[in-house]
Amino acid sequence: MQQAEDFLEESRALHALVAPLDAEQLKTVTQFKDWTIEDVIGHLHMFNHAALLTLKDRAAFGAFMGPIARDFQQGKSLLQLQYHWLGEMTGLRLAALWREGFEELAHAYSKADPKARLAWAGPDMSARSCITARQMETWAHGQEVFDVLGEERVDADRIRNIAHLGVTTFGWTFANRGKPVPDTAPFVSLTAPSGETWQWNEPQEDNRVSGSATGFCQVVTQTRNVADTQIEAVGPVAEYWMQNAQCFAGAVETPPAPGARAFA
Repeated sequence: MQQAEDFLEESRALHALVAPLDAEQLKTVTQFKDWTIEDVIGHLHMFNHAALLTLKDRAAFGAFMGPIARDFQQGKSLLQLQYHWLGEMTGLRLAALWREGFEELAHAYSKADPKARLAWAGPDMSARSCITARQMETWAHGQEVFDVLGEERVDADRIRNIAHLGVTTFGWTFANRGKPVPDTAPFVSLTAPSGETWQWNEPQEDNRVSGSATGFCQVVTQTRNVADTQIEAVGPVAEYWMQNAQCFAGAVETPPAPGARAFA
């Protein structure tokens, strides 16, 4: 499954960035909700573990995710939940365990049936969708790490998976906000890191989104406000989508304000 390889490469790229850091540097606070780099690694590690459990043992996944879902509904934060689970897994040890975990996860999904139905926090999803979501989250949370370390990420065409997820969750952005889903999704035309052109939906001059694939992925994952990208949205539907896009599940999240997320 190519998506498993793409997830692995995305994880390795982020690991290469943090590998030289010491335990104190891992406590550097990012621009994302004041999470530290260590918080990001712990978050990715915990849900990579969940993705491995749901592939191997649905019952074990339920036993793992059940208490997390319950405590989250009772008001505990994601960080409280992850540190309760991580215990003494912190600092450089956590970074090493995260690497071991994502290597194991990628290997397991590379052999999985892409269409296999797996349990998750919300509705079941395919194995392909599950590992794509792990790539998306790794890429999205990786952005705050690149930003705070002042490193500009050089993307590869594997972000097509994230762009596709962004396009296919067009309706979710509206439905999650209690708004009717428009009948016609905007035409999307993006320039890939390689220079290729990626397109989705029927061409429409008055209802379209265009620009770089990186910028589009930043918008739909809410790592940048659309005003801080070169993404062009034409038409009221496209404009609303890009101002509120959310390609991930869960409660409504507000995109960062213009200028709130940038390179250090």
